[in-house]
Amino acid sequence: MIEVKNLNKNFKSKKIIQDLSLTIQENQLTSLIGPNGAGKSTLLNMIGRLCPYDSGQILIDGIEVEGWESTELAKKLSIMKQSNPLGLQISVRELMAFGRFPHSKGRLTKQDQEIIDESLDYLSLSDLQDKKITELSGGQLQRAFIGMVICQDTKYILLDEPLNNLDINHSIGIMNLLRRLVDEKGKTVVVVMHDINYASQFSDRIIAMKDGKLFANDDANDVFQKDIVDDLFDIDVEIIEYNLRKYCIYYGNDCEECLNNTEDVKTFHQATN
Repeated sequence: MIEVKNLNKNFKSKKIIQDLSLTIQENQLTSLIGPNGAGKSTLLNMIGRLCPYDSGQILIDGIEVEGWESTELAKKLSIMKQSNPLGLQISVRELMAFGRFPHSKGRLTKQDQEIIDESLDYLSLSDLQDKKITELSGGQLQRAFIGMVICQDTKYILLDEPLNNLDINHSIGIMNLLRRLVDEKGKTVVVVMHDINYASQFSDRIIAMKDGKLFANDDANDVFQKDIVDDLFDIDVEIIEYNLRKYCIYYGNDCEECLNNTEDVKTFHQATN
């Protein structure tokens, strides 16, 4: 379990995170949502020890994150940032092998190679394993970086906006993959998301943040309520339900025709199931 207690982070005179306390449950897919500047990525980076905090505590399985020995933390928790090195002339397999570094220190064992092979197969990347990452499409590249995280074989996986610059087909593929990591491999996945409909469709739990503070932290369906979404993003939305799933219509709110037309939602639901 990841516990955040009375966390504070300032940048110069600006408060980025303010007295934040929350718990992230194990074996769930948790989405972090909220407007720009809410502190979502900062929180993720502090949990991943990429960024220091000014006061408070972050506990990973009961141990203060700053107290973990680096190699042991890297075996427990992995993080994928928004931006990753794209100019490296390395193959997909070589990229994924980086994920084994905490375990093998660069001297790959037979077990390491087997884990890489399994991950390549799991991500449908076996046919691309010798291809340079500079030659991959956006969706393939995202899968390769997620593959590196999977190879690290950690209990906790943190992903900062993994759907950036992906079309709907690749976005759905990535979210289905993350869902499988939770359901099939028992991982705990935390994702910073901008598209709240993806968060609703795939998440077990949603943590909403605004102005560096906790706004909501509950089961996805319980957070996905009109009054919560309206206040979180300062907009007027329509929440509709289709096949027991909730979706947010955030365009054409004053247009009766738009509200009555659920074909977009039906298409989205069919593609994600």
